[in-house]
Amino acid sequence: MVTGRVTRLVLALVILLPCVACDQFSKQLAEEHLKDAGVHSFLGDTLRLVYAENTGAFLGLGQELSAELRFALLIVLTGLLLLLLLGYLIVRWKMARTQFIALILILAGGIGNLIDRATQNGVVVDFLNVGVGTLRSGIFNVADVAVMTGFVVLVFGNLRRSDKTV
Repeated sequence: MVTGRVTRLVLALVILLPCVACDQFSKQLAEEHLKDAGVHSFLGDTLRLVYAENTGAFLGLGQELSAELRFALLIVLTGLLLLLLLGYLIVRWKMARTQFIALILILAGGIGNLIDRATQNGVVVDFLNVGVGTLRSGIFNVADVAVMTGFVVLVFGNLRRSDKTV
């Protein structure tokens, strides 16, 4: 029983710590090298590096809200939700490995962006943009990639699991 918990803790730390560190380091590099540097294009303009400061949620949602409401939603509420997720992971540690990994990725991405918001007056640094021609994503960061990857793994893991129970 204890071995299982220790294994899950190690797995969580092996995912969480590098994920948050990579996110914070990449944002620091973006600030140092991309701020006021325009757009850098790679792979036939499929990947663009461009510095952006995001005061909203994912892809800028909620930027038009008042500073007080953004603080309440994006720092306080997000912090509480991340604490609840952490508590869930601690209490329900016996879940399927894919679900556990997915939730750790979501937690890691949430922590990465929360660190920015808490230390940079509600601003998150974004710098990645992908697409082909005029079909492009919004500008995002490594934490967003972790959250989206976790979400996709969670959805497909649940779909696979539900196929087996039918």
